[in-house]
Amino acid sequence: MSTEKRYESLMEFYPYYLTEHSDFTNRTLHFIGTGIVISLMLIGLTLEKYALLFFIPLAGYGFAWVGHFMIEKNKPATFKYPFYSLASDFIMFWHILTFQINEKLEAAQKKIKAN
Repeated sequence: MSTEKRYESLMEFYPYYLTEHSDFTNRTLHFIGTGIVISLMLIGLTLEKYALLFFIPLAGYGFAWVGHFMIEKNKPATFKYPFYSLASDFIMFWHILTFQINEKLEAAQKKIKAN
């Protein structure tokens, strides 16, 4: 019988996701990778260079996995929660871009400790 927490919604999952990205360098790598993903998507679709779209997983996962395996030393949540992780990555990107990340991370750490 597993006692591991099971997340049933994105709203419930996101605080956990943030705590798995507590290292600044890991978050920065995610931010760079997501920025490249967005750029590839916009450029590929706008210029009709659809071959660029094939590089999206490499950019997104490449930067993220380096951050997890080499910096944070944890297992990416995408293996267990692929859709919540993808959505959370874009939410975290927005929170970094809008300078809300420290506040959101602090709230997430408190929430996880309370549970």
